[in-house]
Amino acid sequence: MTERENMNEFQLKYGCNPNQKPARIFMEDGSDLPVKILNGRPGYINFLDALNGWQLVSEMKKATGIPAAASFKHVSPAGAAVGLPLSETERKIYWVDDMDIEFTPLANAYARARGADRMSSFGDFISLSDPCDKATALIIKREVSDGVIAPGFDDEALRILKAKKKGNYNIIQIDESYQPAPVEKKQVFGITFEQGRNELVIGDDFFSNIVTENKDLPDSAKRDLAISMIALKYTQSNSVCYVKNGQCIGIGAGQQSRIHCTRLAGDKADKWFLRQAPCVLDLPFRDDVHRADRDNAIDLYTGDDCMDVLRDGAWQRLFTRQPDEFTREDRKNWIKKNTDVCLGSDAFFPFGDNIERAKRSGVKYVAEPGGSIRDDNVIETCNKYGMVMAFTGIRLFHH
Repeated sequence: MTERENMNEFQLKYGCNPNQKPARIFMEDGSDLPVKILNGRPGYINFLDALNGWQLVSEMKKATGIPAAASFKHVSPAGAAVGLPLSETERKIYWVDDMDIEFTPLANAYARARGADRMSSFGDFISLSDPCDKATALIIKREVSDGVIAPGFDDEALRILKAKKKGNYNIIQIDESYQPAPVEKKQVFGITFEQGRNELVIGDDFFSNIVTENKDLPDSAKRDLAISMIALKYTQSNSVCYVKNGQCIGIGAGQQSRIHCTRLAGDKADKWFLRQAPCVLDLPFRDDVHRADRDNAIDLYTGDDCMDVLRDGAWQRLFTRQPDEFTREDRKNWIKKNTDVCLGSDAFFPFGDNIERAKRSGVKYVAEPGGSIRDDNVIETCNKYGMVMAFTGIRLFHH
């Protein structure tokens, strides 16, 4: 499919659901859309994911100076990361250890964004802060994905991506100089809502109000807390985000209770770390088992439902021999090795139980707005574990 030139509107196949017609995106002021569709026919949810994801990665790049990528599903990030180098273990758990390519920073960023929560990232929409290069395109090529948005694509990357999904892969190029109006609108039930855009800039000084006894906040933790907060700006609230080494490792979105959000994100962070355990790295998968099926098997193997893949009649379909059980006690002891994790929250923690849960996933650094009537209890819980916590004074709800 040939590139579509700049246009004022784009007709969509349908809205959120097939019964919601007609559907389109357009510019009310008559100007051209800041995007070009280079291939495919993106849908309503594709564009929601693409435009939210683009904002996230462009802000992450500005905050860190490192190329960034996000893996979006249903208007929340399943993963987001900056392009720090991958360790050998990370290459293995992200299924890129067999690739004979030069891992560019952008390729590293997407491997990390996709790899943190591979179950949730299945069928994602990808956002890239920088023009897509060949290495990144080769990683995207092998994953199940709906599409990608980036400020550009080199010729080889575009050729690779256009071949996905029998030539129907969605490729969107965005004008990186585009600046939206300072006031945004949307309609619900025929009623127009209007508000100022959330133009908050998250930098190092965002975490200067440290309220705990431990005030040692290294630059690496400031970077990771900034990454968590930027991710939360574009995650359906309530939301919390665990980050380690430039990568979101657990995102909990859309929960009505904050402790449920903290548990959900913590469980995802634990799954990410459990994938690195020797018994998981050494699972004897059959050669004919695809990556998605391996992801599903690892998810079961590292949880309480492990016998679903270990019982007779099940393991033979996945493995060349029956693996040993990864017991609950074994998993608990392995998770204790995860340290120096950062945690951000889009609103205040109302109880210290959130900190108790975060501690079990290796959290040492916390950023949240503060302002709860039980702030003292939350601070006291952090002090009990020697954590560092900063009050930002800013809520980051996103709906």
